[in-house]
Order: sequence, then C-alpha cells, then structure tokens
Amino acid sequence: MSIITLTTDFGLKDHFVGSLKGKLISGLENPVIIDISHNIDLFNTLEASYCIAAAYKNFPKGTIHIIGVDSERTTTTQHIAMQWDDHYFICADNGILSSLIQKKIPQKLVAINIHNRLQDDATDMNVFVAVACHIARGGLLNVIGKEINELKPINELTAQISSDMLTIKGSIIHIDEFGNCVTNISKKIFNETARNRTFTIKFHNKKLERIHDFYSDFKNTDKYSLKSFEGNALCLFNDDGYLEIAIYKSNPKTVGSASTLLGLKFRDVVSIIFNE
Repeated sequence: MSIITLTTDFGLKDHFVGSLKGKLISGLENPVIIDISHNIDLFNTLEASYCIAAAYKNFPKGTIHIIGVDSERTTTTQHIAMQWDDHYFICADNGILSSLIQKKIPQKLVAINIHNRLQDDATDMNVFVAVACHIARGGLLNVIGKEINELKPINELTAQISSDMLTIKGSIIHIDEFGNCVTNISKKIFNETARNRTFTIKFHNKKLERIHDFYSDFKNTDKYSLKSFEGNALCLFNDDGYLEIAIYKSNPKTVGSASTLLGLKFRDVVSIIFNE
C-alpha cells in the first residue's frame, strides 16, 4: 500500500486537485492519497514548509509527500526528490525543504532529471506524479535524479537571538483557519534563551507578558468567570512547538481573530524582550 500526501496552493474551486489525484490513481494500484492542505497562500513556500513539517511526522515511515507550491521548474529552480527521516519529499528547490530539514542531513537528495523521458507537454505535476509512482513501486532515487549535496539556503524558519541574549526576533509564518498567528519562535529557542527571566512579547504597538499553557489558561475568580476572558489576546506554544498569538474564543467570521483584531499579517515582526 502506497501512502501519498498532497500539499498545494491549488485551492478547491478548480479541477487541479482532482486531476492530480486522478493521475496518481492511474499510475498506481489502490494508492492511499491524503490531503494535508490545498489552501496554502499562493506561492507561499514558508507556509508550505511549516504545514508539511507539522504534518509529515504523523504518517508512517516511507510515506511520499508531494508539495505543489511554487513548483515551476526554471533555469534557477530545479525539481528535487529527497529521502529524509525515512519519508520521501517531492517538490521544487524553492526553500520549502531547506526550512523543513534545518540541521538534519537528508538520507538521499537528487535533482530530478526525467523531464525528457516524459511527453513534451508534461506539467510539473506530471513529473512529481511520475517520481511518486516510481518511489511507491520501490524504485531508487538515483534512477530518477542526479545526486546533489545541498539545497537552496534559507533561514526564514529560524528566529534570531541578539548577541547580548536579550532579544529573540521572529516573524509570523502562518495564519491558521482560526486567525491564530504562528511565529517562527520555537519553544526550544525560547527555553534556551529565557533563563528564568521575565519578558515582554512585542508586536506592532502591543505587548503581552505571559505565555499560556493552553487557550483557556486564565485565572478564574468569583468576580471573573472564564467567559469574561473571551476576546482577550494571549500567547502560547502550539502543538508544533512554535509561539502562537491568539484571541481566546475568536471567530474570524463573526467577532474577528488575532490576525484581524491585532492587525497581524504574514512576515510581521514579533519580538521577545528579556529583562536583565
């Protein structure tokens, strides 16, 4: 049984996702095809990297992950296939996998070179499907690509720590369906820098001075019930270990969200300032 996941910025209005699944079904016998997301912001490789990093580890070893975001092959961007952490990833070398792997070395990394073996009108997705089917049948990466040693460098998924250890500077890398704003500040970096010091989290002209353990982590009293805190801004480390800014019990379609109410958008700067 072959498990193949799909992460794209295709959306669901058009036929693109259905066509991609049809190509996979035509090339393999009874593949299991799982959608991770088709609502990645257009050409947003950083968001794609965050989503695939959060999702891939929940799948069995040997799963094949097709990432169709900013996937066009150009003179400066090649198609690549990678075996990493016992999973397979197929996408363009546009920074997505650079953000994913960080300091963990791939088991195998190749630049795909089968384009001239396919029909002249083969699309980028036709190439990715052909590679996925080859891997699913037990084929080796060396057969469909030339081994390479490195990917395009990218540092956007890593927050920066000031030389005096007083500031962590990050940015918003993902806004989820609830309007919660995920930063690239990891719990690991925070714990290594905090050293039990008090701190202030700053973004725009706003600040927070506490990291919650969970969304409803407010102190209830006789005077204030949990409902009293609905609409309050908060920070916490999400299930994927990244600092997230949220509004308690927000609803983007009615009362608003962290993104709309706090004016946060993709790439906005978020800083943690530690007290000496």
